[in-house]
Amino acid sequence: MPNPNHAAALDHSQSPVQQLCAIVAALRQPDGCPWDREQTHESLRAGLIEEAYEVVDAINQKDDANFCEELGDLLLQPIFHAQIATEEGRFTFDDVARSIVEKLLRRHPHVFGEDRCADSAEVLKKWDDIKRAEKGDKATSALDGVSGGLPALMRAEKVQKKAARVGFDWSEAAPVMAKIREELAEVEVEVAQGATARIEEEIGDLLFSVVNLARKLKVDGETALQSATDKFSTRFRKVEALARERGIALDKLSLAELDTLWDEVKRG
Repeated sequence: MPNPNHAAALDHSQSPVQQLCAIVAALRQPDGCPWDREQTHESLRAGLIEEAYEVVDAINQKDDANFCEELGDLLLQPIFHAQIATEEGRFTFDDVARSIVEKLLRRHPHVFGEDRCADSAEVLKKWDDIKRAEKGDKATSALDGVSGGLPALMRAEKVQKKAARVGFDWSEAAPVMAKIREELAEVEVEVAQGATARIEEEIGDLLFSVVNLARKLKVDGETALQSATDKFSTRFRKVEALARERGIALDKLSLAELDTLWDEVKRG
């Protein structure tokens, strides 16, 4: 027989979001799920990041059913965090939703107010201006708001975009490509000299410049790298399959022999 204390979780007359909040609350009750009761904000951190990446993968796969499911898994995360905060008397999920509603209204005066913006670039500048005004800091940086916890490629792109908004940017791609060649030459110098301590720094500069080129050419660096990795993975698996068909052990082949198989798959 269903537990009467969990009636709200079983009430299908509620909106799906209300029912989801009720289910999470029930799972956290003393008579709920032992695993869910043990969770903390800290223990859920890795899951939050993992679910976000699974949403991205579903987008890349263009699989609507999986995309919908993964968005649901991601939605569970803020509701779970808000439930823990509610139990601690800090804030509720309604507070979370109210906060973002107020922020969106505040930062879109060109939609919900009298301001007008000519294009998306002006919208982003207006957003940054409003954000700085909200913070009330006089000595702010154009780079404020970029989290140090972002993946390196994404963080590099966001830093570059923010710097570009105040004019610190090349007007075209050619100088960026020249910079990439310069950074690659510096890597080659450090490798030739065996300067191990400097190689990492120079490779970092090279990667930063490549991200800059992708941005200038309006290519999403994360998507481009994921696609390149997917392409490599697909071809490598085909090389493995081809080797199995021919009774060849990959680890016994020379690099030249591996390249021959790779080229065969590539032509395939």
